[in-house]
Amino acid sequence: MELELRHLRTVRAIADTGSLTKAAATLGLAQPALSAQLRRIEKALGGALFDRDHTGARATPLGELVLERARVVLPAVSELQAEAVRFANARGALDRFRLGGTHGPLLGGLVDRMAAAHPSAAVSTYTSWSVDEIASLVIDGRLDFALIGTCGESPPPLADRLVWEVVGVDPVFVMLPENHPLAAEAELDLAALADESWADVPGDGCFADCFTAACARSGFTPVSVFETDTSSVVHLVQVGRAIGLCRATFPPTPGVVTRPLAGAPLSWRHLVGWHPHSPAADAAAGTVAGATREAYAEAVSRSPGYARWLGAHPRFGTVA
Repeated sequence: MELELRHLRTVRAIADTGSLTKAAATLGLAQPALSAQLRRIEKALGGALFDRDHTGARATPLGELVLERARVVLPAVSELQAEAVRFANARGALDRFRLGGTHGPLLGGLVDRMAAAHPSAAVSTYTSWSVDEIASLVIDGRLDFALIGTCGESPPPLADRLVWEVVGVDPVFVMLPENHPLAAEAELDLAALADESWADVPGDGCFADCFTAACARSGFTPVSVFETDTSSVVHLVQVGRAIGLCRATFPPTPGVVTRPLAGAPLSWRHLVGWHPHSPAADAAAGTVAGATREAYAEAVSRSPGYARWLGAHPRFGTVA
């Protein structure tokens, strides 16, 4: 019998669980079938791999040798399979731009620029609330580029496997109904909104925790927070049901005003990412990253109040 990967997985499962009974359940096999398979493996390898008694199964010196090799081989093969799938899915990426985003303000601008700059290339989009999902799709080769946001200085997902460039940094603004008593203020203290209900969009990451911490530093706990889609956030603000949290680049909207928070206690980074070994990587540094920065600059220009605010706060805005 030739040794196969499934045999190494069997040996590892027995070692990890400590018994044939538990290993059989883990592998979805009947115990007699697993016992017979183990005997064949031991015969092929020339000796017993486990000492077995009523207390369980413990690796013999030969078993330890096999396990040492298996713990190297199995992850390497899994990585090879994942990399092969990613490469196969990414073939032809230079003739297309598959963009993934998290419902932020820049995806539409990036699509417009890529379609204009590459009229013969197919441009497609995928959106999700989850930055982890978007990043995983880039790893798998099902997307070429990810356009996401992260709270403050928190790292983007899969930072050890993807290349990420920061294209802009925004403070988090608050969104008020235009008839709110504080709507005329140029800047608001977070503490002045202690009695309000809040609304924002859901997502991965630490933003909810950072918002709660910022409120605590201002001496209060939020009354309630509605996590919902952007349209519903706007509606809740317009009817006076909640105060919204939004990026400073949020476009002008009827019935709503956006205002900065004093001291900018919350911030948001816009990033574009790609796999360093994908065919699309060659297009990233110049074409896509540059187009994303242009889309960000356009989003800033659509908010004159934010553009003026940036003049006094140089640590925010476009990142070169």
